[in-house]
Amino acid sequence: MKKRALLSVSDKTGLIEFAGALVELGFEIVSTGGTAGTLIKAGIPVTGISDVTGFPECLDGRVKTLHPMVHAGILAIRDNPEHMQQLQDLNVTPIDLVAINLYPFKQTILKPGTELAEAIENIDIGGPTMIRAAAKNWQDVCVVVDPRDYPKVISGLREGGVSKETKFMLAQKVFEHTAHYDALIASYLRKKAGIEFPETITFTYEKAQDLRYGENPHQKAAFYKEIGDFCGTLTEAEQLWGKELSYNNINDAAGAIDTLKEFGDTPCAVAVKHANPCGVGVGKTILDAYREAYEADPVSIYGGIVALNRCCDHLTASEIIKTFLEIVLAPSFTDEALEILKKKKNLRIMRLPEIMRPNESSMRDFKKVAGGLLVQDLNCSLLPEEEPKTVTDRAPTKREMEEMLFALRVVKHTKSNGIVLAKGNRTVGIGPGQTNRITALELAIKYAGDHAAGSVMASDAFFPFDDCVKAAKEAGITAIIQPGGSVRDQDSIDACNKYGIAMVFTGMRHFKH
Repeated sequence: MKKRALLSVSDKTGLIEFAGALVELGFEIVSTGGTAGTLIKAGIPVTGISDVTGFPECLDGRVKTLHPMVHAGILAIRDNPEHMQQLQDLNVTPIDLVAINLYPFKQTILKPGTELAEAIENIDIGGPTMIRAAAKNWQDVCVVVDPRDYPKVISGLREGGVSKETKFMLAQKVFEHTAHYDALIASYLRKKAGIEFPETITFTYEKAQDLRYGENPHQKAAFYKEIGDFCGTLTEAEQLWGKELSYNNINDAAGAIDTLKEFGDTPCAVAVKHANPCGVGVGKTILDAYREAYEADPVSIYGGIVALNRCCDHLTASEIIKTFLEIVLAPSFTDEALEILKKKKNLRIMRLPEIMRPNESSMRDFKKVAGGLLVQDLNCSLLPEEEPKTVTDRAPTKREMEEMLFALRVVKHTKSNGIVLAKGNRTVGIGPGQTNRITALELAIKYAGDHAAGSVMASDAFFPFDDCVKAAKEAGITAIIQPGGSVRDQDSIDACNKYGIAMVFTGMRHFKH
C-alpha cells in the first residue's frame, strides 16, 4: 500500500526538496492551502485535504483538517487489529508521516503595531491537534515540526525506515514545540488582559547558545533568550571578537549593562567583577569616564567586565588593553579601536547599539529556588515620587547631593548589604554582599583608603544602629544618603548632627540579593 504523508507548513524552508524526496520514495502527498499551492507550482503531485475528508475547507480556512478522516488515519495503532479493521470499514487511509509547523504567531506579535485581532487569527488550531496526535502515535507515525530534521527523516526512509529512536526524539520535539507555542500565546494574552501574577504561570525561552559550563566547570549550562522586544539587553548584543561567553560572563555583563543604564546621557564606564560593580566613573568623554572607573579600584577591575555608554574610540581602547579584561561592551567601536582591542585574542568584544535603552518594570525578574520560583518586577526606580528629605541640621551641598545620587545609582546594583562611597566623578569604595551593614561600610572604607576622606556614602537600606555614622565620621565621610525607616533612625540622625554630617532619607530601599 502506498504510504501517505500530510504536509502543511507556514515555514516553507526545504519544503519542495523534502516533498520531492517523499514522492521518489513512493509517498502520496496530502496538503492544504498555501502549502499545496507551493508544491503544485513546483510540479509535485498533491492530493487536496478536501479530497481526503470529503468536506470543503470553510470559515476562511479555520476548518480544514479537523475531521475523522484525518485524525483516524493518524491515531490508528497499526498493531491493533481492531483499529485497522475500523479504518478499513470507514474507508480511512492511514497517514504515516506528518510534517507541520504552526501559524506564525511569534512573528505576528513581534511586528510593530500588531492588533489583537490579527494575533488571534494567527493562533493555530488544527496544526497542534495533528502533530500532537502524530506524536502520541509516534511508534507508527513519523512527525516533523522542524525543517532542520527533514534530511534525517529522508535518510532514515532511504535506509528502510525511520528508527524508533528518531521517531521518539521527533515526538518529544513536538511537545516542546506546542508547549512553547501555547506558552507564547498565554504570555501575550496575559499581558493584554493586564494580569501580572496569575494563579499558574508558564514561560518560554529560546536557546541562544550552549555554554562551555556553568558557574563552575562541573556544571552544565546554556543561555536562553526571552521572546519579545528586548533591545538594549544582553541577548541583543553582537559578539565581534574573542572566546565564547561563559555563564559568569553573561551574568556579569548583564549586571554591567543594568548599572550603566542608570547614568543617562552622561559618558559613563562601569566595571563589574563577580556580579558587583567594582568601579564606576563619569566624565566629559568616554576616555575620561573609563579612567575614572579604572582608578576607582585598579585591583578589582583585573579580569572583570567593562561596559561603556559611548562609542569606544582608539584612545579609550589603548587604555583598556593595558588591563586584562574578560569583556568590553559598547554601543559601537571605531575601526581603529577594534584593531587595538583585537590584539588581545581572548578579549570578548561586544556591540550593543541600544545599550542605554531603559529597562521596563514590566520585564520580570526571576530567582529560582529549589522547588519554586520567585517572580517580581524589575527594580527600575531610583527614587520615589517624593523628593529626598534632609533629616539633619546640616543640608548637603549641591556637590554632595550630586555625588550621593551618583553613589545611590551604583549601590542599587550592588549585592546587599551594600555600601558605596563616591567622590568627584567616580566611586572610591564599594562594600558588597555583607551580612551586616557595618562590615559593608568598613570594607568600602578599606577599598577607598585615603580617598574616603571627603567622600559621600550611599546605603541600599537603613542603618539599624548609629555605628555606621560613627565609622563614617572616623573615615572623613561628609554626607550620607539612605532609605531611612529604622526604629532607631533618630540615633543615626543625632550622631550625624553631632559630627556635622549631612544625611538624606529617600524612603526607597534597594536590596539586591
